[in-house]
Amino acid sequence: MASQAANRIGVFVDVQNIYHTCRQSYGRQFNYRALWQRLSQQGDITIANAYATHRGDQGQLKFQNALKHIGFSVKLKPFIQRADGSAKGDWDVGITIDVVEAAEQLDTVVLLSGDGDFDLLLERVKRRFGVQAEVYGVAALSADSLIDSADRFWAIGEDLLL
Repeated sequence: MASQAANRIGVFVDVQNIYHTCRQSYGRQFNYRALWQRLSQQGDITIANAYATHRGDQGQLKFQNALKHIGFSVKLKPFIQRADGSAKGDWDVGITIDVVEAAEQLDTVVLLSGDGDFDLLLERVKRRFGVQAEVYGVAALSADSLIDSADRFWAIGEDLLL
């Protein structure tokens, strides 16, 4: 009997989006270890990137080290505070490039975000590379267009919160 190739999974985490939506909806933090355990049961995690902003404070460094310990590659952009008080640290383009570059070697793309800007990305990689697209997000704060573009949408709930 021939063995079936393992499901090759790529995980791409919009850390700021997940942090803010979990905090806003539940007042709690996302459990990255529980996610890793869940996905590991579904196949081989061949790439796992967490995209975050760098402020250099101890709490953030501890969090980034915890992500690395779990198995994520942490990609950082400097946190920029504008004169008007708004902030910049958007990873949308970086996430998009990485997903497109990795998709050919994957069977499943897992995106953690509720940002509707990623709907076109998921549609494109599904069509071009034949990958399954799964999204994890806080249901009430995830764009309908993103949910609709995913083959499976997983609402973040108790099982994925600390």
